[in-house]
Amino acid sequence: MSLLLSVTSTVSSDSTNSIIEPTTKQLNALQKWWASIDWEALIALVIQKTIMVIFLIILFLIIWKLSLAILNRAHKSYDRKNSVNASRMNTMFNLIGNIMQYTVGFLFVYSLLSALGVPVGSLLAGAGIIGLAIGLGAQGFMNDIITGFFIIMEQQVSVGDYIKLANLNIEGTVTGVGLRTMKLKAFDGTVHFIPNRNITTVSNASRANMRVLVDVRIDPAEDLEQIRAVIGKVNHEIEMKYEDSITTPPSIFGMVDLGNGMFALRSTLYVKNGFQYQIEEELLNASVSALVKAGFTIPTTPILPTV
Repeated sequence: MSLLLSVTSTVSSDSTNSIIEPTTKQLNALQKWWASIDWEALIALVIQKTIMVIFLIILFLIIWKLSLAILNRAHKSYDRKNSVNASRMNTMFNLIGNIMQYTVGFLFVYSLLSALGVPVGSLLAGAGIIGLAIGLGAQGFMNDIITGFFIIMEQQVSVGDYIKLANLNIEGTVTGVGLRTMKLKAFDGTVHFIPNRNITTVSNASRANMRVLVDVRIDPAEDLEQIRAVIGKVNHEIEMKYEDSITTPPSIFGMVDLGNGMFALRSTLYVKNGFQYQIEEELLNASVSALVKAGFTIPTTPILPTV
């Protein structure tokens, strides 16, 4: 029995020693590592890096504030000397501001990493490969940005212009011009968001006065001279009402053939952009009402399409 207890005690002692010895060695190694640290040099390095980081932050804040001040001053100066579309000019200066922001931000990060001892050159080499892969997949996006920049710089369109995009068979009023997309509101209220890279031919109908054609259907068997007199009076009334919007007074062009034995008396005039639909509708309604009131017949037979 005593022999068994002795053997058990020996086994327990060996297992305890096998656990304590590695732990003791690890503690000794940790103590040696802790003692080998040059705390004065480490604290000096931390202070040096901290001062460098604070210096870089202050320096780039000053650079950013100065850049914004110069940009704002140039914006105000350009605004006073040039009478251009405000939205276009704001878009241009916002673009310049974004470029400045990204440039200053990149230089700040580069300087900060360099000050902290990070191998920026190696990181840039790796990032270049990743950037190349991303760039290949973002060609469409870059095309949008470049095309949008030139649309704005060349003043092709402005907010409020009525344009036609022949290659897309879309037309409407421009409600937004951006670096990536153009927003177009069609006559029926549909809003189109068009990537700039898809815009190839822009037909702008808002850079000159708009022509208005008003065809009033008549019965050619009735007194044409009287009909001319009635419509001429209506044209004069519309001219007086919209004298600030009509650039060329309405005149009677003459009788036109609408096909299928139908005829109309046509009036033409030029108006400022944006007033063409309102004046056309009012002139047509006033002409028809005046002719009916004067006792003339307005044909209502449908005009069949020619085959």
